Amino acid sequence: MGQAWKCSGLRWSADGPVLVWDGGRRSALGWGKRVAFGVVEGGERRCVGARGHACPGAAVVAGRSTGARCEECARLDRAHSVAADTIADDPRPYHAYLAWFGPGMVKVGITALERGPARLLEQGAVCFSWLGAGPLMAARRTEELLRAALRVPDRIPYAEKRAVRSALPQTEAERSAEIEELHARALALSGWPESLAPEPFRAVDHMAPFGLQGAPAAVGEVRELVPGGAVSGELVAAAGPDLHLATRRGVVVLDTRLMAGWELVPVDAAREVAFSVREFASAHRQDELF
Repeated sequence: MGQAWKCSGLRWSADGPVLVWDGGRRSALGWGKRVAFGVVEGGERRCVGARGHACPGAAVVAGRSTGARCEECARLDRAHSVAADTIADDPRPYHAYLAWFGPGMVKVGITALERGPARLLEQGAVCFSWLGAGPLMAARRTEELLRAALRVPDRIPYAEKRAVRSALPQTEAERSAEIEELHARALALSGWPESLAPEPFRAVDHMAPFGLQGAPAAVGEVRELVPGGAVSGELVAAAGPDLHLATRRGVVVLDTRLMAGWELVPVDAAREVAFSVREFASAHRQDELF
């Protein structure tokens, strides 16, 4: 068995998706690259800790947990995040934005100005537009305003995002139409925070950076990793934390968040997906190991 590695997640760089490993090693992922790894036989998935600190009890966590944290570490991690609404004195400027993931799937969100579009790439937003920029609490009030007045959610489950990627509109104009309309309605709302400077609508499209334009449709998604199992496939697209891997059975989506906490080793690239795969509704029904 080769040296075991632990994955700390998928990041998006200016050149595309990059897998990051504990210790700082990085693996750039280009289209056509073979992604192949196995889970150590007899291994257990351990909590990844929180805020840069190891889990005190090295707790075992469920295979299907995308957070890869025990209850206590998950609580600690969320308590110190901007999303938890517990940090009111962050002096950095923030962007409020509208993001589109597919027909009928629009969300409002905020991200630190210094991060640029990184948060949108990480979420798998197919296209987005900035709404405005200003202090954190003004950006947060804008989120609340859109949720209350326009019924725009601030979260969309990843399972819903990936299930519609194979049927996205083919033109940028079609993909941006919903957020263009909502952008205009949002800026016209009374109660817009005075300290949030509105920004004009400008759609940023991620179909090309994600490799989704012309990519083969995915047939399903990996449910969870298990000891002794393996994944091997050719990377054809990626969005957010998801890798779209071409296998002999079709394109399978792997949420890289499921990799965290496992000890992973190299495997023969000729191996196939050996984990439970849930097929998407549009595919023939199959709920078993590939």
